[in-house]
Amino acid sequence: MSAPPAAIPSLDRIDRKILHALMQDATLPVAQLADRVGLSQTPCWKRVQKLEAAGVITGRVALVAPEKIGLGLTVFVEIEAADHTPAWREAFTALMREYHEVVEVHRMAGEVDYLLKVIVADMAAFDAFYLDLTHRLACRNVTSKFSMERMKATTAPPIDTANA
Repeated sequence: MSAPPAAIPSLDRIDRKILHALMQDATLPVAQLADRVGLSQTPCWKRVQKLEAAGVITGRVALVAPEKIGLGLTVFVEIEAADHTPAWREAFTALMREYHEVVEVHRMAGEVDYLLKVIVADMAAFDAFYLDLTHRLACRNVTSKFSMERMKATTAPPIDTANA
């Protein structure tokens, strides 16, 4: 049995402004961040630390355009599980950790059990991934959907900075 979820901290308007600013540019110096949200540096830094400690801020990363580094093919892979046993789920989870080309895994409700976002160089790389996946994991069905164009992409969830 999993642990109960951690308590969600109460986010006031200033916390939301801090999150919004950091989601736009995580490299902001504390002085600029504090100025944007209307605080002095020390209270602003303490709020950032509190948000990190609470797990609201989970990391700070550089966002990279996959096509600029030779990863020009994005594929959404729908998987229907062979069965729904704990053993199958554990094997699936372990296998997903091995694939660096799988950048997102979602357990779904509805007709499809899992949705993967896979980013690879080209069709040959995807075919190698697909053949390995279907060799190593028993699935009822695997369907691939190829992205023709990324029209919008963000890692920032919408956050209301006006209300608390």
